[in-house]
Amino acid sequence: MRNEDIVLDGAKVFWRSLLPRLKAERGLLGLSVVLAFLAALAGIHPLAVLPFWIVLVAAILNRGAPPVQTAPASVGAAVETKTDPLAPLLDALDMPVLVVAADETVVFQNAAAEKAFGTIPQDSYLSARVRSPGILDMVRETIATGKVNQIEHAERLPSEAVYVVRVAPVDIGSDVSGRRIFLLTYRDISQARRIDRMRSDFVANASHELRTPLASLRGFIETLQGPARDDRKAQEKFFGIMHEQVTRMSRLVDDLLSLSRLELKSHIAPDDAVDLGPLLGHVRDSLAPLAGELDVTIALEVPETPVFVQGDRDELVEVFENLIENACKYGQEGKQVDVRLTGGNGHQAEVTVTDHGPGIPAEHVPRITERFYRVNVEASRSKKGTGLGLAIVKHILTRHRARLLIHSEVGKGTVFKVRF
Repeated sequence: MRNEDIVLDGAKVFWRSLLPRLKAERGLLGLSVVLAFLAALAGIHPLAVLPFWIVLVAAILNRGAPPVQTAPASVGAAVETKTDPLAPLLDALDMPVLVVAADETVVFQNAAAEKAFGTIPQDSYLSARVRSPGILDMVRETIATGKVNQIEHAERLPSEAVYVVRVAPVDIGSDVSGRRIFLLTYRDISQARRIDRMRSDFVANASHELRTPLASLRGFIETLQGPARDDRKAQEKFFGIMHEQVTRMSRLVDDLLSLSRLELKSHIAPDDAVDLGPLLGHVRDSLAPLAGELDVTIALEVPETPVFVQGDRDELVEVFENLIENACKYGQEGKQVDVRLTGGNGHQAEVTVTDHGPGIPAEHVPRITERFYRVNVEASRSKKGTGLGLAIVKHILTRHRARLLIHSEVGKGTVFKVRF
């Protein structure tokens, strides 16, 4: 069908270009007819005259004819990236757009697509650049049927993203010489999916962690309303426990909200310059009262030259407060927490927090950054932990494009390294 279209288009263009030349050369053409008629009257056989007359007419018509332009090899060349007026419009869109020809070659990509997926050479096959079988099958079905299709597609690299990918046929030109191309668009719905997942995680985590303190509060209230109504000593004891449970729930909700805010902006890297030396000094000073209560010394070692990283100061303070506070609480048997900053002058920045406590068994190390994961549940709750501190640290460092490395040996302490 496509070959027939090309043949018909060529014939139409030929006759359109021939008519003006017939009008312009009508005098000479009339003279050639008269000469052929006279030759036939002179006794020359018409079949002998006819070839010479055809050659003469062809020579007349070819005089001053415009050069013949060959048809493009690819039907998809109907979209020219430099001259087509639609190209600037597609470039102005904030969603990635690929223009695909009927032979599955990419004939154009807008600026958003180039930013998201890299440069795709013109006329390269879509299957060489798009690895998703679902997208390729959808495009092929639309090319075959002419119907609009869309699917939901998740990308893992260079960052996690979710798109609604839609392909629709577009007819270029209204006459017979028109061409059909296919518009492949990517609508980013990552934020919506992230919010949905965050909402469901929040409900699940909050309901799990709040169930125990709420049940305790309910039991204490029922006791105070019943058997302990007139027991002053029991009331003081129960009110103290209830206050602890309410405080724990408040910390838990604060941590959950903090984690939710971090997840919402985890894909946006901060761009402020932060000097880690003064920041670590501030964290040490703020934790000095806690360290004094636990009889732990915080030893800080920083280089003389500034060590700058790209980051959010408040979030980095939260990271190192979490790490150093955990080292003081869970490694207090070692009596000292060492904090060391290295890097600067073009070298990679690294902060090491080392405690000399009991350490963490090897099977727990890979999971301690998960939400609500605790090596020792009772010890964690007795030290007023919510189980979310290291999860918050992990999310902040992910946003900062930094890594958290953990090394621990039972009986020798634990080392946390933050590498920027």
